[in-house]
Amino acid sequence: MLVSVLASGSQGNSTYVETSDLKLLIDLGMNTKYITEKLSELGVNPDEINCVIMTHTHSDHTGAIKVFIKKYHPQIVVTEGMLEDLDFLKDYDNLLITEGQVEYGKTVIDPFKTSHDSIDSRGYLIEDGESSVVYMTDTGYLNQRYFDKLHDKNLYIMESNHDVEMLINGTYPKQTKARILSDHGHLSNNAAGFYLSKLIGPHTKKVILAHLSEANNTEEQAMHTVKKTLKEYEIEFDNIEIAKQKQKTEGYNV
Repeated sequence: MLVSVLASGSQGNSTYVETSDLKLLIDLGMNTKYITEKLSELGVNPDEINCVIMTHTHSDHTGAIKVFIKKYHPQIVVTEGMLEDLDFLKDYDNLLITEGQVEYGKTVIDPFKTSHDSIDSRGYLIEDGESSVVYMTDTGYLNQRYFDKLHDKNLYIMESNHDVEMLINGTYPKQTKARILSDHGHLSNNAAGFYLSKLIGPHTKKVILAHLSEANNTEEQAMHTVKKTLKEYEIEFDNIEIAKQKQKTEGYNV
């Protein structure tokens, strides 16, 4: 399985995953030109994208859908709830509406509920034989009932949105701060470290911290806090990378 985060942050989000059976994108939040350029850097033609799975319907995750589907016609996978916000998809002829697992050959895409201020939001566990990746951003918390399901996977793409003190002391309006800190907001660096301490196992090869706030976080602070939190829970793990807003990560073979 090959994974590359093409873009991650409040301006737009998209991640490429290639398995033995398909080539897919998680979210289409940057413009189509950007996404096709980053795919090209990986040697991937956008016509080859088989399907797109959506985490939720905020514009930084869906902004390129209209143009991308018109040009390349991939299957779009959404829930009934998401479709309420994306009504332009109702007449699209390559649409899969589902709440459950989707299988493409050996590849299994298994959604799990996240908690965000959108009509519906999901994280994903994608498995291809013995390879596995967990994608989780835009959530205020992770329900502990998912700990066993998501434990000891090969790659985690985990939101590490903000430093709590930077957010509280920053310039955002009080209402916005409360939203971000709520159970329907975003994971802090400390929260990311805590959840990773529950999930990382002996088969975990890499962690990518994602969706960092430009105003209320820094790469250095996210990395420091997550590693510090892991050590507090006696987890020794150093293969951690930061996903950027306008620069893809290298393609990582899981």
